[in-house]
This record gives sequence, C-alpha cells and structure tokens, in this order.
Amino acid sequence: MTGSATASRDKSSSESGSGATRNSFSAGFDASWELDVFGGIRRNVEAAEADLQSSEASLHDTQVSLAAEVALNYVELRTYQVRLGIARDNLASQAETLQITEWRAQAGLVGSQDVEQARTNYEQTRAQIPSMETGLAQTENSLAVLLGMTPGSLHEQLSAKSGLPEAPENIAIGIPADTLRQRPDVKIAERKLAAETARVGVAEAARYPGFNLAGSIGLDALTLGGLGNSGAGAYSLLAGISGPIFDAGRLRAQVEIQDAVREQALVNYEQTVLTALEDVENALIALARSREREQALANAAESARNAALLARHQYSAGLIDFQSVLDTERSVLSVEDSLASTRADNISALIRLYKALGGGWSPPENQSRRGGWSPQSEINTASKEAT
Repeated sequence: MTGSATASRDKSSSESGSGATRNSFSAGFDASWELDVFGGIRRNVEAAEADLQSSEASLHDTQVSLAAEVALNYVELRTYQVRLGIARDNLASQAETLQITEWRAQAGLVGSQDVEQARTNYEQTRAQIPSMETGLAQTENSLAVLLGMTPGSLHEQLSAKSGLPEAPENIAIGIPADTLRQRPDVKIAERKLAAETARVGVAEAARYPGFNLAGSIGLDALTLGGLGNSGAGAYSLLAGISGPIFDAGRLRAQVEIQDAVREQALVNYEQTVLTALEDVENALIALARSREREQALANAAESARNAALLARHQYSAGLIDFQSVLDTERSVLSVEDSLASTRADNISALIRLYKALGGGWSPPENQSRRGGWSPQSEINTASKEAT
C-alpha cells in the first residue's frame, strides 16, 4: 500500500481550447495484492529464510574454526614450554654427569674419552633448546594474531609456565547422531537443500496463472479546500489474471533444471553428513589411541628416570662403564619429550572432537557432574588463559 498527494495548475491554449486556467488537487492510497493461489510467493519466502539460516550457520562455522584454532595453538605453546623445561632439566642433569666425569678423570679413574662423550651428550641437548625457543615464539605470535592482537603482545600473560591443560578421565561416549546437527557444515548443507527444494515450488508455480487485485481510494477536487467536501471521494478497483499461453516448454525446463539443482543439493547434504560421521569417529579413535600411548610412555619415563639415577650412582662407584650412563640419559630425554608431545596430542584430540561435533556440545548435566567432558568449556578455558 502506498499513499500519494498531488497538486497541479495548468492553462489550455487559447487557439485550441478555452484558454482557462485550471487547478487540480488529489490525495489517496493505492494498494495491490497478488493472490498466492499456487504457493509461489510462499515458497519464495521459504527459500529466502533458508538462505538466511545458511548464512548464520556459515558464521557459526567460522566461529567454531577460530575457537578450535586458538585452542590448538594454545596447547602447542604450552607443549613447547613443557618440552623446554624437560630439556633444561636434562641439561642440568647432564651437566652434573659431566662434572662427575671430569672429577674422575682428574683422579685418574677414567680416561679423557669419557669426558668428551659426556660433553658431547651435554652439547647435543643444549643445541635442542634454541629451536624449541624459536617454535615457542612463533606459536605465541600466531596465537596473538588469531586473537586480533599484535605479535608479542601476549608474552607477559603466557610467560608463566602453567603446563598443559589437564585432560579429564571420563568423556561422553556413544554420542547420538543428533549431535551432528550442531555441525555448521551440516546445517549449511541442510538449509541449502531446503532453499533449493522451495525454489522448485517457485518454478512450478510460475507455470500457472497469476491473480492480481489493485485498487485506490482518495479525494479529487479543483481547489485545496474542496478536498474536504463529501463529493470529493473517488475510488477504483481492478482485477487481473495473467498466465503463460505458449512458451515453447521454457517454464517446464526451468522446473526440471531447478529439480536437478535440488538433487545436487541433496547429494551434497548426504556427503556432508557422511563426512561429519567420519570426522567424529576419527576424532574418537585418535583420542583413545593417544591415551593408550600416553599411559605407556608415562610408565617408560618413570623407568628411564630410575635407570638413569641408578646408572649414575653405579658409575660413580666404578661398577659400570660410562656408555651405560650416556644411554640412560639419552633415553630419559627422548621418552620424556615424547610423553609431553603425546599429552599434547591427547588434548588436541579433545579439541578436534569438539570441532568435529560443531562446537558448543556438552554432555547431559548428570554426566558433567560425574566428570564428563565439555569441549566448549575446554576451549573457553584455553582462550581465557591466553587472553
């Protein structure tokens, strides 16, 4: 519905008319309706709503990806800090071994070869530290950029060593397929399918006649004051029908084309669901295997530390040769470093499971009280600590 008001003044020619001057004033409302007999307009609205919902899901997809990337970078940064601590602790232990070897060499108990082997072991460990420090700085800068901050601005907040986030013992298993609906890519594919299905209805409705009603009501007068007179009222009403008579099959072809587009959207939706199921299954398997590896490496690290301590005491007592000490020290560094990396893989697997489920997923409240895992809280904790 639209409203309008006009005022005009015109004079006719003396040669062709009366030469009189005439004023005209009018005001009124115009309205028109298209009767949605075959549902074309309704289907058009449905398609537009589905497109809007698809765009909202795309925004959610970006947010989920960003949150997961922030969390993964945070875990990587803490992993570098833990590995640096392990390397420095082993370096200090190897420095003690080197000093013991030097004392024994000065006492004539061992040759200079043991001293050089101890120094080689010490320097090899020391050489690993700069590359880890480089990786730590680069990861810190990447995390700052992801959070929309300048590189280096997070150094003070993240310089304190807090270790890796603790992975909960229990997580929800037997995840229902309904949780996949939270995945933004599944939502996008489903909404696109809905939009293309609605457009089939739009194309089909275009093959049938359209019905229109138009009308206007208003006031017409020769003077402005005359608009208030009872006789100034005027109205009109128009009904119309229009439809295709002969289009050489164009409209039918449009329906077939749109139906093919809908079929393509359906195939894409089905493939997206299968990919989502694969991602969740892979994330669960990776989580289970990384936990098994972590437990085995934890046992190996404890044994390696005990063996290194025992070997150092036996070497000091002259019961074993120095090669045994070197082997145990190298084993401690290797196993502890692998353990730190595996613990990081465990946390990363949790984050990837969160991402595979689309973000925002958490187990029922009673499971949370029993120690169930909430991926969203894991990401929020990491993000808050980083910022």
